Parts: sequence; C-alpha cells; structure tokens
Amino acid sequence: MADGVFTVDANWNITSFNRAAEKLTGWSSEEVLGKPCSTIFQSNICGDGCLLRQAIKNGKTTINRPIFIKTREGTSIPVSISASPLVDDQGNIIGGIETFRDNTLSIRKSMILESIADGVFTVDKNWRITSFNPAAEAITGWSAEDALGKSCSEVFHSSICGKNCAIAESLYSGTPVANRSITIRNKSGEKVPISISAAPLVDHEGNIIGGVETFRDLSTITQLRRELSRRYTFDEIISKSVAMQRLFKIMPEIARSPSTVLVLGESGTGKELIARALYNASERRDKPFITVNCGALPETLLESELFGYKAGAFTDARKDKKGRFAAAEGGTLFLDEIGDIPHSIQVKLLRVLQEKVYEPLGSNTPVKADVRIITATNRNLEELVQQGLFREDLFYRLNVVKIQLPPLRERKEDIPLLIEHFIKKYSAQQGKDIVGISSSALNILMHYDYPGNIRELENIIEYSFILCEGGYIQPEHLPDTFTGTSGPDSSLPGSTGAGPQTLEEVEKQAIYLALERNNWRKMATCRELGVSKDTLRRKIKKYGLERPLDRELRKAS
Repeated sequence: MADGVFTVDANWNITSFNRAAEKLTGWSSEEVLGKPCSTIFQSNICGDGCLLRQAIKNGKTTINRPIFIKTREGTSIPVSISASPLVDDQGNIIGGIETFRDNTLSIRKSMILESIADGVFTVDKNWRITSFNPAAEAITGWSAEDALGKSCSEVFHSSICGKNCAIAESLYSGTPVANRSITIRNKSGEKVPISISAAPLVDHEGNIIGGVETFRDLSTITQLRRELSRRYTFDEIISKSVAMQRLFKIMPEIARSPSTVLVLGESGTGKELIARALYNASERRDKPFITVNCGALPETLLESELFGYKAGAFTDARKDKKGRFAAAEGGTLFLDEIGDIPHSIQVKLLRVLQEKVYEPLGSNTPVKADVRIITATNRNLEELVQQGLFREDLFYRLNVVKIQLPPLRERKEDIPLLIEHFIKKYSAQQGKDIVGISSSALNILMHYDYPGNIRELENIIEYSFILCEGGYIQPEHLPDTFTGTSGPDSSLPGSTGAGPQTLEEVEKQAIYLALERNNWRKMATCRELGVSKDTLRRKIKKYGLERPLDRELRKAS
C-alpha cells in the first residue's frame, strides 16, 4: 500500500508497521514494535484527542482527519489519517488500526493554487465543479462555496460553452488545450476576456476522472490594446502606417478649409471614409452630407440627379425636382468615381466650381450653390486628360487638395488593427461572441496581397463569422481561397514555413521586412515600427538580424 499502516494493542503498543509507514516516518518496524504509538508519532492530537483512542473507545471509524506527525528526525509532516477498532472473532475490541497518508504535496499544491493570480477550477466527469481557487473567485465574482457542485457552464457562461468547450475537448481527446482566448460572463453579467488552458485529470492508474482549467483575466491587456488603437484612428479610419499617420496630421486642416478635395486610391481603400471624416471634422458637419456615384448613372439621369429639373424639362417631368447640389446646400457633396463623369456634365460641374452657380434642367435661371465638393476616383485622371477624356481645366479645379490613399498591400501593419475592428463590428451586428483571430489565421492573412484592399479584408472577416461559432477565428474559418496557403516565405529570417508561428517568429519577421523596406536605415525603420532606437537595436541583436550583403561578406571573409 502507498498509505502508512500500523496497529496497536489494547495498551497502545505498536504491533505492526508496514513498509509505507517506515518510508513516511523514517522509523523501521524493528525500532517501533512494542513501543507506544505516542512516543513514535508525537502528533498534535496525541493524548485525549487521539483519534485511534476514540475509535477504540467508541467502536467507530474516523476517516481522513488532517493532523501533523513527527518523523524520526523530528520533522513535522502533514498527514490525513483514518482510524478503526480491531476486533477478535467474538467481536471484542482488542486494539486499533490506523492508516495515514502524506499530505505534503497536496498542501503545497493547495498553497500554490491559493496564491497564484490565475484562476483554477476542476470538474468531475459530469461537469460539476469540484474545486475553485481564490483567483477564480476574484475574476468571476463567484465564491467557491457557491460555485462548488454547479455545472461549469452555469458559472462561466463562456463564448464556447457547449460543443466548443475547451475542457470537454481535453477530456474527450485526453490531451491538453492551451492558450485559447474567449469571453465569460461574471456573476454580475459583465463580459470578461480571458485566456484559458485545459487538461484532463487522471488517477494513479491513468483513468480520466475529470478536468482542470486555468484562466487568466485579459481585461487590462484588452484595455491597453484599445488605448493603443485610439492612437491609430481618425474618425472611423484606422491605420498605423507612416503614410496614413502623416495624413491624419493634416486632415484637420484640410477639413477646416473650403477647398475642393480629390481623393485618389484603388477600389476598396476607403475613399468614402476619408470624405466622411473630412466632413465630420469640418464646420459643415451639422449640414447635409450627400453622396453621388457618378459611374453608376447614365449621362441624362446623372445630370438631373446633380442639378435637378423643372416641370416639363422632359417627358414625365410633371413637377420640379431638386438635385443633389440643392440637397447638399450648406453642406458637403461627395462625388465618387469622378473619372467616369461624361464630358457634357464636366462642363456644368466646372461652372459650379468656378462661379458657384448651376442651372437645373429646363431652366435658364442660375441657382447659387454653397456646397463643399469632395471627389474621388480609382482612375488616373492625368492619363484621362492626356487621352482627351477628362477636361484639363476641371482636373486642376478638382486637384486643389489631393489625398493619395495607399493600397492595403503597402500598409500590412494595419491588417491586425483592421481585423480587430471588423471583429468588433460583426460581433455586435450578429450577436456572436468572437473575440479575435488565431495567430495561424492572422499569419495567413498577413501574407495575402488584397487586390480588393480593405473592402476585401472586411468581406473575409464577414465570411469567417459565418463558420466561426465563437472564440477565435481559425484558418479553417477563412474562405476557400486561403485553403492550402503556405504562409510566409521560408527563406525569410524567423520563418518556419507552413503552419502557425510563435509571437517571437512573427516579430522577428516583421522587423526584418521593415528593415528591408527601408534599405536597412535604422531611423526610418524605427519610425515605421513606432519603436525607439534602443528597442530596435536590442531586437536586431536578439534575433541575430543582418543585411544579406553583410552576411555574404562575412561568410566570404
């Protein structure tokens, strides 16, 4: 037996002493046989409080009572004891038997669980909570007394309760689940972001008897992440790229100006967001903001949409109708896809910009226009001017303030920020408790070129919400386009080829790519990454990064 066992006669002299008792106490059976048990164990209850004495006196068994005994060297050790009377064939009590188990390891484990900052709880195979440490009480708001015996789903109400439960996964698979980020609801009903790890609990024969889960409160980290995100926003625009940060600095001045603005950029880069941000920061923000997609309307309809018409101007024009310029009076008119505007409309638009007046269809009376105009296009207007498809004088009227938006493939450092933003957006819209994206899925998205830019990235996240039921977006939740994506170039420093990367590998690769983009100029790299010179120097040394040419020269020497 693993437990120590000894017996005494009616005079409390030890009559047997097993090998486990010898090992636990340091006494040999030859040394203790015939001696009173009190002289050997010197426990804190020897005397009238002796459990063995009470068992013999009352004829009843006492089970698992914690006490302290002394070893042969005089060291006190915690044990749990059980005591029973010994009877002869006629049922007469002739002595007693006591078993004792060393609780040193259990107490150490208990002390660790009591002191660590991570929440820890265990469940049996019926999902009933069997232990709940103080950190778990602090994070959840539940006391151990209230939580014990309850189903874990009753206490945690997590985003993965049910078939995605991490502790269930570990129980069924027999393997641990590590560092999965989810949200739970505390006793007050508030959402708490946590990181969890789960593992099966096994007995000494290896049978699974329950599960254990540790969890860490991520509220502070989440709040810090939000604070950092605020540094990279202007209105509803999110970016930490150097080019966009420069734009953020001058946008308040552009917004206060009455000048016409031309926003250039590929489809999906957020040109309308720029227009709305300028409007929201302008003195006209309490007036209308009107949007017209010039490429979506035929020439005749576009003219009437912009300038309105008088009754009788054409068939079915039975009454006057105001155009978009009239609707935007005092506010801002955003003309999207301005490069697709017909030549005849270009002439009228030029007059509005030059003279601040226009004439509705069917009218010869000029109408004054107090409208700030913002235009946008994904086409090269200068080439259109050279081809004779766009008026040169109109181009220069529109090109007073030009904003060039970089494509997403040139600002990949924004991808994690944008993903976080879209996850929050669709979590609110769809009521799904998805809290983030896994490092493996993010790794795949970081190595995609996004021909559709930010709009395409948003569509990818929206699609992922269809397949992901909660917790973290995983690679299998991404569109089929990304099936089999090999990930980063394995030739890059820090790359491990296909599959997920550690945070250190991602950081190492990001720093190397930034150095390459900036031709290994340290200050330019610091500005791009938003770190100090000392930090960059430390990271380069830590990861052993060096310019390929320098590496070749070193090898040659």
